[in-house]
Amino acid sequence: AVVSTQSTGALIRSILEYCCLVWAPSSTGEIQTIENVQRCFTRRISGMAGADYWERLRKLNLMSLQRRRQRYALIHVWKTYHDIVPDTTDMKKDFDDEGRLGVQLKHAPKYINKADTKWANQLFNSFGMQAYSLWSKLPVEVNSCLTLDSFKVALGAFLDSFHDRPPVRGYPVIGN
Repeated sequence: AVVSTQSTGALIRSILEYCCLVWAPSSTGEIQTIENVQRCFTRRISGMAGADYWERLRKLNLMSLQRRRQRYALIHVWKTYHDIVPDTTDMKKDFDDEGRLGVQLKHAPKYINKADTKWANQLFNSFGMQAYSLWSKLPVEVNSCLTLDSFKVALGAFLDSFHDRPPVRGYPVIGN
């Protein structure tokens, strides 16, 4: 199982996650299509035949691809705040680290007229809006970490406290 798990990371996830902050899927169908690749691969690992997808992920100590994309987005926001990566979304001006809640984004990107649903959906699913939504849910002990390694550890512990249940065809989504 260890060799297969390493193969998953090297051969499959690296391709599926390349530039995921740019092209991140937003519809349930897109998420299902990408998640099904990992679901099918993990099913073929020795000893995993009878387990459902989430049980396989837990046994193999893997995250769903959707959860990994969320993690990457949060790491990118942290790196933007700490000037490790360029601020390509003009997000830096919206950070506020003066409050008791740690580092927060002051406001979400501007919303477009609801009548124009095509643009509203694109904005809602954009990196800036998704990153704001995810970052605003982080507790102070996570968002105020000073080093990347400590942020990743705290973020991992925080994300592990929630069900990792992406929408996958044939499996009901339980909780959020």
